[in-house]
Amino acid sequence: MHKTIGILGGMTPESTTIYYQHITRTYVRRFGDYRFPPVVIYSVSFQQYEDWMTSGQWESIACGLSEGLLALHRAGADFAVLATNTMHNVLPELLKSAPIPILSIIDATAEAVQSRGMDTVGLLGTRFTMEKPFYVERLKHYGIKTLIPNNKDRETIHRIIFEELGSGIFTDESRYLYVSIVHRLRDAGARGVILGCTEIPLLIGESDCGVPLFDTAVIHADKALEYAIH
Repeated sequence: MHKTIGILGGMTPESTTIYYQHITRTYVRRFGDYRFPPVVIYSVSFQQYEDWMTSGQWESIACGLSEGLLALHRAGADFAVLATNTMHNVLPELLKSAPIPILSIIDATAEAVQSRGMDTVGLLGTRFTMEKPFYVERLKHYGIKTLIPNNKDRETIHRIIFEELGSGIFTDESRYLYVSIVHRLRDAGARGVILGCTEIPLLIGESDCGVPLFDTAVIHADKALEYAIH
């Protein structure tokens, strides 16, 4: 029997669908049948979380996500993934009271970077992911040095995520801006770039950039599938 996967999503809905589709489609492609693991999704009301982030109310975020984890547990989930990078800022708090195991998107991504033999990477994400220490410090635990875009580029990345990508808006202009930022990170010494927001891969891919990219949503979803079937 496969374990039941719990997806704590809605942050944003665009990325939550990626997890579900990737898990189920990957299973069918690998095994040739439809006996993929059961999946439970708890989708939060994102506006509240965006407001909490903006006002720095991370304790409220942790409390809300803890309730979501409990709901997943009650619905039968054996473990959970947070379908978001930014909310991993409160992962240590969540782990203190989580009723089920939580698979970290940062740990999964670090392992993927190591598997490619890289020790220096760039990081794109929300302003919180790029500027708060939780992501960079966790990567450092794996011996990975992280390069962060300059302040102007960080503002551009963050604005496009919240004003466009989270609403399913993808423009050539924004793609050009993101590719230019990736190239600046490459020129600064990054051997690859982590797409540390689960919506960014909807805008750019390796074919756009000519630089190895780490799609954290796909990496995390793959980790969830492996955990569920083994």
